[in-house]
Amino acid sequence: MSGPAVPIAIGPTDPPPTLVEKAVLEAGAAISDLDEARGLIWVGGPGEFPDELPASLEWVQLSAAGIEDWFTAGIFAKHPHIRFTSAAGAFAASVAEHALMLLLAGVRYLPEHLRASGWRQQDFFPHVGTLRGKTVTIVGAGGIGRALIPMLIPLGAHIIAVNRSGRPVTGPGIPDTVETISADHVGRIWPRTDHVVIAAPATPATRHLLGADELARLKPSSWIVNVARGSLIDTDALVAALASGAIGGAGLDVTDPEPLPDGHPLWVLPNSIVTPHDSNPPQLRLAAFADHVEANVQRFVTGRPLLAPIDRDRGY
Repeated sequence: MSGPAVPIAIGPTDPPPTLVEKAVLEAGAAISDLDEARGLIWVGGPGEFPDELPASLEWVQLSAAGIEDWFTAGIFAKHPHIRFTSAAGAFAASVAEHALMLLLAGVRYLPEHLRASGWRQQDFFPHVGTLRGKTVTIVGAGGIGRALIPMLIPLGAHIIAVNRSGRPVTGPGIPDTVETISADHVGRIWPRTDHVVIAAPATPATRHLLGADELARLKPSSWIVNVARGSLIDTDALVAALASGAIGGAGLDVTDPEPLPDGHPLWVLPNSIVTPHDSNPPQLRLAAFADHVEANVQRFVTGRPLLAPIDRDRGY
């Protein structure tokens, strides 16, 4: 006969989001007050997080995939004995779809087509490209990368996946032909690649991963797509490269600074596409997070390894 259901608290909202509450219950746990909980599903930010946690608490599930603000706030240092997990991977499909949209829009010269007010076919022909036969490098081939690769393969692209370990990236729809290299050797790929998708976590080690030197090594036709964090690209160097034609263009769902100020060159450069960090909009985010919660609560209840554990040493 099974024992009582594992108590899980949800905070800081009261009442909690219905989808998240349902996910906890369907995973076989019970919803409880924080004082007696073994797990906590936190749908707020670090500024609202309690300073004191009950002795019963073992695990906290955060609602964000990018958790650099939590490190800055010192939350993990305050609670060294609590296991924290992020939502990394929960939103991968939506973000990967957005990345593909930005890349195709750039390669197919969509910004200029949208600006056109007349038939300029001969002007456009030299600039319209394809992904077929081109090399697309995904820097940070975690959940987003694993979701993006099966979208790119049917378009005929060759994929280079960059991850921390250099171990082959595997998963549904990912063929053996995908080349994987470790982040330590990322400098080797800039001259080889046609386009770059940035999907890596924001850490001190990844700040300005793409700077002036790296941009100068890319091809004049290369498009850069960033769906990670704005700090991974040196904005001033990117503006200079776009303005000079050193690269083909940039599709950015994240910027540095963010929000991007009115009048910033990235808004007006013809080879720049900026979307306002909406690759994972609220109407899609909550349902995806609820699925992630259900899976992790099931794992917690049954003693299995949790999804997206936060590595305090690596910073994500």
